[in-house]
Amino acid sequence: MMSTQKESSIAALPGWELWIYWILSMGSHLYSFYHLHRFSKEYEGGLDREFELQEGFLIPGYKKDPTDFEWSFWNEWARKCLLWSFLGHAVISRLASIFIPRGRVAVLTVYGLLVAWAELGSLGVGVVFLHTCLFFGVAHLRRPALTWVCALLLLATLYLGSLEELQRSWFETEAEYYLLYCAIAVCCLRSISFSLEHAWRPLEAGGLARFGWLTAYTFYHPLFYNGPVVCFRDFTRQMQSPCGSVPRLDVPSLLVSAARICAWWGLAELMIHLMYTHAIAGYEAYLHFLPPWALGGLALALVQFFYVKYLVLFGLPSLLARLDGLSPPRLPRCVSIMYSFTGMWRHFDVGLYHWLVRYIYIPAGGSRHGPLWKMLSTALAFCFVCYWHGGHGYLRNWALMNWLGVMVENGLKVSLRSPRVYPAIERCLSPAMRRRCLAFLSAFSTAMLILSNMVFLGGNHLGRIFWKRVFVQGWSTVAVPILIFLYSFAQIGLEQDRKEQLSARDRPG
Repeated sequence: MMSTQKESSIAALPGWELWIYWILSMGSHLYSFYHLHRFSKEYEGGLDREFELQEGFLIPGYKKDPTDFEWSFWNEWARKCLLWSFLGHAVISRLASIFIPRGRVAVLTVYGLLVAWAELGSLGVGVVFLHTCLFFGVAHLRRPALTWVCALLLLATLYLGSLEELQRSWFETEAEYYLLYCAIAVCCLRSISFSLEHAWRPLEAGGLARFGWLTAYTFYHPLFYNGPVVCFRDFTRQMQSPCGSVPRLDVPSLLVSAARICAWWGLAELMIHLMYTHAIAGYEAYLHFLPPWALGGLALALVQFFYVKYLVLFGLPSLLARLDGLSPPRLPRCVSIMYSFTGMWRHFDVGLYHWLVRYIYIPAGGSRHGPLWKMLSTALAFCFVCYWHGGHGYLRNWALMNWLGVMVENGLKVSLRSPRVYPAIERCLSPAMRRRCLAFLSAFSTAMLILSNMVFLGGNHLGRIFWKRVFVQGWSTVAVPILIFLYSFAQIGLEQDRKEQLSARDRPG
């Protein structure tokens, strides 16, 4: 997961062969989605009684699946206030950059605090501010181990029953508490970033100025609740840019980006109108007799919806951050062209990946001290991700599967590139055949990656049923076609990486 070694060149394939892979990839998606749609409509009555499907608005006569809590929550909260507060941030930031450019960061800090106060209340903001002050004090001791002890203890407060009930009592609805939960979890990442950066290289500013930068970083409104994650070093360097360097307001580009976010939102809504993916995944009785093509459609729809959802949840904050002169992490890459555990961690949540590399993997030793330290460093990163998400049993299984997947991929890569093996491969196989062999191996890795994602998105029961029906009961019938389609997905992903390599080589400097 954490290797920064540059990948070797990927060979080109004939155009007709790539067309076959595209047809197989798109065809398998559409056909499996069609079967999942048919199953959804056939059992709509039972799902409606169990989960209370909502009346749809995107397609007349269709209901929608409301059981993805995260999507329903952010949709409702955006409608109530977040879109308006984001719009206010954009307007105030632009006015401040024009009239008081030297005070722009202070203005945005005050705005972020006021909005957080309005949305979380005084007690909610007080908790976040208390965490910020604690980390500020710990940071000045310049002891990374103490930073991690403080972080783990503060995260533990999110899962203590008595303290959780106390915080819930501050709010009238579960949604308001969930907003505080998200704010504390994400702000903890930012506080760790500040504390460790200060331990390694303190800011050249007085104590009050340092606290001001930490407050600005913590309460920066576009990234306050959900990310994407931006490290403190990058935030301060970009926000300290010389006066007048805030990007010019490019209206056509702004409109294109906004239209793209609206299209992603529309696609996500279309998916939950046409396929009751999350309701079916939560109804174990249906999973046992779901037709094979619909079962495959369920797996693809779960991961694709998760991808589209985060294009929206990260896309809008990233757009606002770019308007402020920040360079947020790249948006997630399509999960259907992820052909390895390593690639999934590098290219889905890019900000979190860079955060884990900078603050856990490299300080823990990384690959500098041999394979054992690399295994340990990667394990520590996955342990933290599991703990940060809540540390539940299914999350531990998901983290273990990802760690094993990354270790197997890295071990196989090292073995195949060893001086004894790689020259023989070069003599026996052409570059194109080596790419085909890589895609063949990647099909198995992708199958396990999808399985791990189903555990993450649907729990242990969903992963267990998928494993049983595909690889135990259906090893001779279902597994083979799935691996053929996954081979095609891997080839599309390899082609995307090849084009990115060519683009990087042609880029000046």
